[in-house]
Amino acid sequence: MKIEKAVIPVAGLGTRLLPATKSQPKEMLPVGRKPAVQYVVEEIINSNISQILFVTGRKKTSIENHFDPDPDLIKKLKESGKFSLLKDLEYEKDVSSFYYIRQSVQAGLADAIRLAKNFVGKEPFIVALGDSMIRSSDNNNLLKRMIDAHLKTKSACTIAVEEIPKNDVYKYGIVEVKDKTTGNVSEVKDLIEKPEIGKAKSNLAVAARYVFDPVIFDLIDRTIPDDGGELQITDSIRLMIKRDYKVHCVKLADGEKRYDIGNFESYFKAFIDFALLDDKYGYLLRQYLIQKMHKGELQHD
Repeated sequence: MKIEKAVIPVAGLGTRLLPATKSQPKEMLPVGRKPAVQYVVEEIINSNISQILFVTGRKKTSIENHFDPDPDLIKKLKESGKFSLLKDLEYEKDVSSFYYIRQSVQAGLADAIRLAKNFVGKEPFIVALGDSMIRSSDNNNLLKRMIDAHLKTKSACTIAVEEIPKNDVYKYGIVEVKDKTTGNVSEVKDLIEKPEIGKAKSNLAVAARYVFDPVIFDLIDRTIPDDGGELQITDSIRLMIKRDYKVHCVKLADGEKRYDIGNFESYFKAFIDFALLDDKYGYLLRQYLIQKMHKGELQHD
């Protein structure tokens, strides 16, 4: 079986990034030379997935505009001889189909995923959060490994996880695994959303990537909303485990790193790291930071 469809939830309000997100989606904030969500799309395309559904919300039309080919812009660049800039727009033709559906009410990640039911039909599918990027080599694509693990283990759900400091477990959904582990693939015993420090069963945090079988939609329908009235996908996956469906997790490999832009601290770090990796400007930025360090300008009183 081949997985051909991916869902990218991008309906969040991004309030922790105000005022930068007052008039634009947080997923469209630049990280280096690209908007954050473009890295997510490229990761999916590199996994040989050709159909992508964005679950959007209000003030998210710039995402549609970004991935919609702009013939007038291309024509102007050609006429002015700016052929090097045309290469930066090649992402527009990298995938065969983009689709969009709106989550009108902020009712949680599980609700956003539920909106993809008609899109995915009876096929397994990928979910990749639009505000989280995974940096890995082209030969070590996380989503490819997740797809392989999902199909080999005949799981109903496969989750990406990363090791985090134990003092940070309260910020994440934390996975407890069974003893049986094959490489970086483990069977999941339980999943807890933001446990208290000292009560977490592990330091493996959900890393913003999932593979689901369509049975997830039935489990979402049976999920009880949290105190804020939202449907949490971690609760839906727990129901899946309680009903004896197989759930596995794939651990980020050495050299892989997840970046999210959920707040300004993580956004600034992501921007700097991706800018430093830029083929054209990374060296210049490194030299600039080295100069500032030697001058003592990076010190904070």
